[in-house]
Amino acid sequence: MPAKKTAVAVKSSARSRASKGDCFYCDVCGLSLVVDEECGCVEAHEILCCGEPMKEKKARVKAK
Repeated sequence: MPAKKTAVAVKSSARSRASKGDCFYCDVCGLSLVVDEECGCVEAHEILCCGEPMKEKKARVKAK
């Protein structure tokens, strides 16, 4: 059975906070994710996948 892919959030002050509905993708494996709940931390986080920062997609998903 293949290993399950997971995205990891790492603290970083260089990135703005992710909001509910923001979309991110991985250039390495193509994994996409949508933020469905904000963490509430004061610091911003960089979301990593395959050891690289995920990039934010321009389109936002409508938050429910």
